[in-house]
Amino acid sequence: MKDRVREAVFNLIGPAVRGKHAIDLFAGTGALGFEAISRGAARATLIERHFPTARIIRENSHALGIQEQCRVSPGDAFLWLRQQGAAPELEDPPWLVLCSPPYDFYVERQDQMQALLRELVARGPDGSLFVVESDQRFDFGYLTALGDWDIRSYPPAKVGLLSPSPI
Repeated sequence: MKDRVREAVFNLIGPAVRGKHAIDLFAGTGALGFEAISRGAARATLIERHFPTARIIRENSHALGIQEQCRVSPGDAFLWLRQQGAAPELEDPPWLVLCSPPYDFYVERQDQMQALLRELVARGPDGSLFVVESDQRFDFGYLTALGDWDIRSYPPAKVGLLSPSPI
């Protein structure tokens, strides 16, 4: 997620971040999870499939002094939720799910992306908030069964927000 889009998203969701468990599905640099912590999230789980990058995220959490609030989970975001089962740390507090994968996933892994988002929305504790970044190729209409998405455009990105209450 580009810096300007990240800033716009966090300005939109504002205080809704406070106290949530941020789940950064495709963590990359960890910027989204770290930003959530800086804005008041209780903790963050950062999932990154590239092991050397996951190690750097862990090192950066230590350098920032937030290692106790961050859990770096090296692995595939598509498998992560199933591997968690009924993990107690996922039950409370509500989630802030941050989904910013490589845009090609919306084309090459479309069914998996939709299934992942459906499963997350279904399992999210009451009060959870979902932020999905894509490009113009992804049709948020595929997700209308999950709720009323607030779609914002930040060319070339599109961001969809799903919250049980207005933001």
